[in-house]
Amino acid sequence: MKGVHNSMLKIGDMVVRKSYGSDILFTVSGYRYCRGRLVYRIRGKCVRIEADADEEDLVPVEKTRISQFTKCYDDVLEKIKQKIRNEQQSNFYRNDMRSSDSILKRPGRVLHLDSDVEYLKQCLEFYNEFYIDAVGIEAKEEKQPGVVKELLAKYKPDILVITGHDAIKKGAEDKMDPANYKNSIYFVEAVKNAREYEPSLDDLVIIAGACQSFYEALMEAGANYASSPQRVLIHCLDPVIICEKVAYTDIKDIINASDVLENTITGKDGMGGLNTRGKYREGLPGYSKNEMK
Repeated sequence: MKGVHNSMLKIGDMVVRKSYGSDILFTVSGYRYCRGRLVYRIRGKCVRIEADADEEDLVPVEKTRISQFTKCYDDVLEKIKQKIRNEQQSNFYRNDMRSSDSILKRPGRVLHLDSDVEYLKQCLEFYNEFYIDAVGIEAKEEKQPGVVKELLAKYKPDILVITGHDAIKKGAEDKMDPANYKNSIYFVEAVKNAREYEPSLDDLVIIAGACQSFYEALMEAGANYASSPQRVLIHCLDPVIICEKVAYTDIKDIINASDVLENTITGKDGMGGLNTRGKYREGLPGYSKNEMK
């Protein structure tokens, strides 16, 4: 990469692409020179997409207009969060999982592998908001197959999330050809390796994939839930929303796949999966985590 360039765009700026009808809001994450041309690296603000774009294709978006692009996602996400809060208040567990109580409550534990550190931060904030014990690890897609077994042995999670960035090649005619996907092959290998470590779909729940991922291959590899059945862009929190449902459903109950998928932001077009056993447990006597400190 060369030194400071003279463009008006800076890392962190919000932009849209003219060639795609300004449909998605992006953040400028980097730039490079390719054959004398300035090319920007951009990442979706809400959806899991990462791309390169020529400078002339990008239009800056003022901060005052950002809400116009995110409002649809924000409104749906807030409705989902409110539904989760209502369920936590009305069902067999309380909203404040950290409070002292006569019953010991243990939601499923999560190991989350993500190639994008900014998306990972958003996911960890969601886990924390709903009192889910989660470990987040940044790992590029091509590294995930090589580290997943070691991380499973170290953290022993109930739920594994494998995600990052992906895409199907523009104009690809054969969606069943792994070569037509940017990173699906790595997600598939990571799922296979995780299933070598724990073959049972009940003992280890796996949620895998990103935008436009090779859904069928991920499911065949052993995922409980995966993206993307209709090769659409998924919201960065879609896998996490499924996580919450699995983590807080009692172990004696089976989650209806249709119910949990309809509650994701991109729905059944973006995520698919199997009926899956929950990971929530209760016991006696209860205690406060503050007593352990």
